[in-house]
Amino acid sequence: MNAFQKKLFTVWIFTKINTRRFFRDKLAIFFGILFPLIFLFVFGGLSGGGGNDLTFKVAVINQSDSSFSKSFVKQLAKNKVYKIDDQITTVKAANDKMAKSQLDGTIILPKGFGDKVPGQTYPGGQAQVIYTQNNASAGQTLASVLSQTLKGINSKFVPTPEPFSVASKQSNERSLSSFDYTFAGLLGFSIVGIGIFGPINVFPELKKQGVLRRLRTTQLKVWQYFTSTMFSQAAIGLVSVAIQFAVAIGVFHLKVVGNYFEIILFIILSIFLILGIGLAVGGWSQNERQAAPLGNLIVFPMLFLSGTFFPRFLMPDVLQKITTFLPLTPVIDGLRLLTTEGKHLTDLGPQLGLMALWIVVIYAIAFRVFRWE
Repeated sequence: MNAFQKKLFTVWIFTKINTRRFFRDKLAIFFGILFPLIFLFVFGGLSGGGGNDLTFKVAVINQSDSSFSKSFVKQLAKNKVYKIDDQITTVKAANDKMAKSQLDGTIILPKGFGDKVPGQTYPGGQAQVIYTQNNASAGQTLASVLSQTLKGINSKFVPTPEPFSVASKQSNERSLSSFDYTFAGLLGFSIVGIGIFGPINVFPELKKQGVLRRLRTTQLKVWQYFTSTMFSQAAIGLVSVAIQFAVAIGVFHLKVVGNYFEIILFIILSIFLILGIGLAVGGWSQNERQAAPLGNLIVFPMLFLSGTFFPRFLMPDVLQKITTFLPLTPVIDGLRLLTTEGKHLTDLGPQLGLMALWIVVIYAIAFRVFRWE
């Protein structure tokens, strides 16, 4: 075994040590694997499990005794667009629910709804849609959807010519659902937890215990220690991400349209990039009092400005241009393009270029500021 092989063997040994240390630490497992999983369930539930279906939570108050109104209510209940709260039977109860934002609106079928129109053989009536001021957008959309539902019924009783019409055509492009968008951000959040919070928690503790000071007296080089940490964190990160993919696909019906091999490669590169920040902060800090505030100062602006939990296109144009160059932004943008739009690594030139630049800058700083004690 030559000198270089011995150095690589040292890297391999420390990779195993770091990986075993992680999986023996219950707190590290919680924050590295279980905590992102909790976020996945929370945001998955809020986004409706990745579906693109338009649904409204409504109360239906039927004040009419006509047979048509009763059959109409049954028809609404079968329609997946309307999620009817069967427990609400009065307008007052519906208003209380709407005031608490537990309903999108209330559909009222007044007395006489469904009775025969005077002088005609078919039924008629006017349904009412009630919504609150702070939920006007959803209420107006609900009224429009209900109008289309009644339009279909009207055509069965009174056929009318339609000189103008609209033709629809589905494109081959797949749009992002709210869950698809959020899931890519949650992957970025998990990578941040593995890459930054891991080192800034471990390094100060190892310094406090004198472990790094003793390692300094050996032939171990900084690059060997960094490389072993990179490999171990990449392995841990892949385990965490694999669990998230399994849950997202099995529970929330995520549809991954990209190439898994390319996704894995991109995730590993992303972990290497974000880990550099953790190595710089944890390597420079002498104790937890220095590491934690500095780590939070770096992490939280990135999480909120890099499109982790909400789209960056909602930001002002100037802020969008600035946040494009944050280290986490190309990571999350690349994950979204790979997992939900079926892009390939060859399509991610801007993201990969920016990530490569950040890797050079961040690791140059990490090597410069690293302290064994």
